[in-house]
Amino acid sequence: MRKRIRNFCIIAHIDHGKSTLADRFIQRAQVVSDREFHDRLLDSMEIERERGITIKSQAISLPYRHDGARYLLNLVDTPGHVDFTYEVSRVISACEGAVLLVDATQGVEAQTLANYYLALEHDLEVIPVINKVDLAAADIDRTRAQIERDLGLDGEGAVLVSAKTGQGVEQLLEAIVTRIPAPDGDPEAPLQALVFDSAYDPYRGVVAHVRVVAGRIAPDARIRFWAGDEATYRVEELGLFGIKPQPAAALSAGEVGYLVAGIRSVGQARVGNTITGAERPCGAPLPGFREAKPVVFAAIYPVDADQYDELAAGLARLQLNDSTLSFAKEASVALGFGFRCGFLGLLHLEVVQERLEREFGLVVVLTAPSVEYRVRLQDGSQRSVHTPGEYPDPGAIEQVQEPYVRASIITPSEYVGAVISTCLDRRGIQQSLNYLDETRMELRFDLPLAEIVTDFYDRLKSVTRGYASFDYEVADYRDTDIVRLDLLLNGQPVDALAQLVYRGSAVRRARDVCRKLRDQIPRHQFKIPIQGAIGGQIIARETINAYRKDVTAKLYGGDVTRKRKLLERQKAGKKRMKAVGAVQIPKDAFVAVLRGADG
Repeated sequence: MRKRIRNFCIIAHIDHGKSTLADRFIQRAQVVSDREFHDRLLDSMEIERERGITIKSQAISLPYRHDGARYLLNLVDTPGHVDFTYEVSRVISACEGAVLLVDATQGVEAQTLANYYLALEHDLEVIPVINKVDLAAADIDRTRAQIERDLGLDGEGAVLVSAKTGQGVEQLLEAIVTRIPAPDGDPEAPLQALVFDSAYDPYRGVVAHVRVVAGRIAPDARIRFWAGDEATYRVEELGLFGIKPQPAAALSAGEVGYLVAGIRSVGQARVGNTITGAERPCGAPLPGFREAKPVVFAAIYPVDADQYDELAAGLARLQLNDSTLSFAKEASVALGFGFRCGFLGLLHLEVVQERLEREFGLVVVLTAPSVEYRVRLQDGSQRSVHTPGEYPDPGAIEQVQEPYVRASIITPSEYVGAVISTCLDRRGIQQSLNYLDETRMELRFDLPLAEIVTDFYDRLKSVTRGYASFDYEVADYRDTDIVRLDLLLNGQPVDALAQLVYRGSAVRRARDVCRKLRDQIPRHQFKIPIQGAIGGQIIARETINAYRKDVTAKLYGGDVTRKRKLLERQKAGKKRMKAVGAVQIPKDAFVAVLRGADG
């Protein structure tokens, strides 16, 4: 049976048609009726279908007949956005082959290369596939040439498909069966199973997604996790992935499936952990894969302080299905109690925010995103700083370092000047510029991570009319000059709006944030100054003028001193109000600063 199993994933740049191709595979396998079928069937979250992106990898087992024999194709659909490269890496570790999808109208792009290199690291058999061949703009010959030149694969051997119409899908399924090797593994050896994903069921506990590398798992077997405590668990149910779970009698070496064992702590079923038998354990754990490390940090607060416990429960439940999310308690004078969270990128942050609001009915406020800085103090000690509140006194600092990323940008040649200007504006250091062909160029830049976690990707798409592709990986830490930018409303600092910024761009950032707050904060009965400050130095200012009530409207005549007396009384009242009045900051003001602090 193991010889007729194929474990493979679909990898590609974003919007190259992975989910649509998965839909055609599902229809061809007839695992769902036409009445129950809908587009993007594997995308289980509403936000995925709305945005048209895959956020979380989804697995499914598909029966397929070839030359009279029945095969089992274990397919995993993966995300394409750079923020979710971790999802791709952990899926690849559970496969022997990968379908590398290339858009016939776009060609090989940055994330195509990044995912291809991930597959090579794990020695996967890669099948190049050219998608969207039915479109009038498809250039198959050019795409074949790019596959050969950029990837080193056989361009003539690429399978031509149209995931939309179903053209070429049958030929691709045959290529998967004939070109991807069957999994190895001894079913009689001690159990070794890799946890490559997990989900949480409120009734059954953790549902671990596993790839059995050696041995065999059956119901009622006693298992334990290699990393963690010595607790043992009894397997209650296991099976294969389908549109609905398909319970099975056992999972043997080479197979991919799920298991339920009454596990209540997702920390035990951590992705990358090894499952082995309690009575007959294996000799060593399986080698892991790339660990997820948060690179963007932001604080989340409930708008209604009474929803703090609900927010805590919501984040805990999200973490059960998204092991890349990390959070810790935090308090703010302006916003009360909340959580400091770590994310893989800005899209990951937005997804978590939307899921909290949709799935748990919470209204939340996010602070401006930041990255992890490394600070060495005058006394020789070192510390990691994620928030402005953690930033030490400037007089005690000897050196500050910030993370840099190695970015790869592929763009049509006519936009090279605009791309270089955009990167240089973000303190980028150009490393190389190469012609991929007569129309496309690849630029490599070292960029500060803090400069790309907000709107860099949107800016890049804007200056290239959507034709550029972007991929990056965290490279190293380098010396920098960082200052704490405080925002003052009516003379009072708002700690939730404080930011750590590069000194050279502090004035621009302060002016931009002050303008946005001026536009977002409603007028009060008193004048509100909005100021940006570094230490005791004010570097930017905007003013929200007060509402003015016409207190002289009731006067119909008499001496002018009556009018002056009323105006002086109003002036004194506004002065008292300004001294004791509280400025109400709406949620939209925080969101505006979050999304547009870079202007």
